[in-house]
Amino acid sequence: MVIRRVLAPRIDFGALRRELGLPEEYPEAAQREAAAAAAAPPRPAVDRTDVPLVTVDPPGSRDLDQAMHLGRRAGGGYRVRYAIADVAAHVRPGGVLEDETWRRGQTIYLPDGNVPLHPHSLGEGAASLLPDVDRAAVLWTIDLDADGGTTAVVVQRALVRSRAQLAYPGVQADAEAGRLPEPIALLPEIGALLTARGLRRGAINLPIPEQDVEADGDGWRLVLRAPVPMEEHNAQISLLTGMAAADLMLAGGVGLLRTMPAPKPEAVQRLRAAAAPLGVHWPDGVGVGELLLRLDPAQPRAAAFIDQAAELMRSAAYTPFDGEVPGQPAHGGVAAAYAHVTAPLRRLADRYATEVCLALHDGREVPDWARAALPRLPAVMAATDRTASVASRGAVDLAEAVLLEHRVGETFDAAVLDVDAPSNGKARPSRPPGGTVALDDPPVRARCLGELPLGTRVRVRLVAADPITRSVAFELA
Repeated sequence: MVIRRVLAPRIDFGALRRELGLPEEYPEAAQREAAAAAAAPPRPAVDRTDVPLVTVDPPGSRDLDQAMHLGRRAGGGYRVRYAIADVAAHVRPGGVLEDETWRRGQTIYLPDGNVPLHPHSLGEGAASLLPDVDRAAVLWTIDLDADGGTTAVVVQRALVRSRAQLAYPGVQADAEAGRLPEPIALLPEIGALLTARGLRRGAINLPIPEQDVEADGDGWRLVLRAPVPMEEHNAQISLLTGMAAADLMLAGGVGLLRTMPAPKPEAVQRLRAAAAPLGVHWPDGVGVGELLLRLDPAQPRAAAFIDQAAELMRSAAYTPFDGEVPGQPAHGGVAAAYAHVTAPLRRLADRYATEVCLALHDGREVPDWARAALPRLPAVMAATDRTASVASRGAVDLAEAVLLEHRVGETFDAAVLDVDAPSNGKARPSRPPGGTVALDDPPVRARCLGELPLGTRVRVRLVAADPITRSVAFELA
């Protein structure tokens, strides 16, 4: 799933929350169970508080799933230590808290506040890898050779202590100034190696920018916030761990993979058609992943192209197996087998997938409560993925409608990204012809009516912008 987030604190998203039926407060019984778990935190037998881990997250984050330390190995190569919040150590199987997390499935992100998977006492408290406190974690130790290839993997429960909570803007500034703190000094080097390996496999990374709606006089202004390079490097460590988890599961014959078919050639061809009108030069022989890496997501046209490229990432699923390995175990975006294990505070499936990995690594039976959950998780995660996607899209639609509601009748320059499928010789359906266009300014992507030539630039007229229905519509001018 690809999330395009919008930051718009001055806009009321209450109607969207009610429409999606998002829960407000945690049930009292679940809160009591969480508070009891927080008051008696687990202390794993293995103590790795000597490892100077740090977290790297968006500014202001409190639900800290991951902490890392990167080092060089004697004789060459690297050692990645990646600590993941041990949520299973806090949530009792069969309890009311576990039941409530199954109802929620994952954290839902909205501009005016998140709907969390776990109560704040755990998700932003006792289970979060906050700095300067001892925490129960699942510690992955992954050894890499000089080219970034994995040579050894160890996963164990351990007591850890983060030394600092870092934020992407500061980390990026430190990287550019050559003063990254020791625990992540190698992140640009290792991240670049892992990115290059992914490109050679055919991986596709989407640097989706955030949209920020700001007051501008009597109206609104839409601003793009591009991810900084250190975010991509950080993401590569998570992907590395997810691939290591998938390899453990496949070798052990049981697990939960995140799978997705490779992008279809016709989808890639449609994306190629959208490149030229957006001013994106796509040389022959350059793959999608390499092309996206060259773009600046802070530029509206590049951002529109990246947004369109997200259409390639369709049909992702959670694939459980127990005994027979799936016939198609790979994730097309990662171009390898991959599993979700690095965000258990925000995603239900990670808790159970991690427990499988711990058991397989130790050569013991997977706990019954984790094994029994595997075939049930895909339906829950698919449903909550849809909710998260609708919430994300609805927030963007509302912000764009608010931004444009006083500009109905104006014309804009736009690129034609996609057009409706032809009728194959049959009578044209009642829906009028049209497609999707991306405006240059403001950076809005919306439906447009008319006979649109795919892959061209056009002038379009705004005919509707309704914050109540969260709809924006254009017509060919």
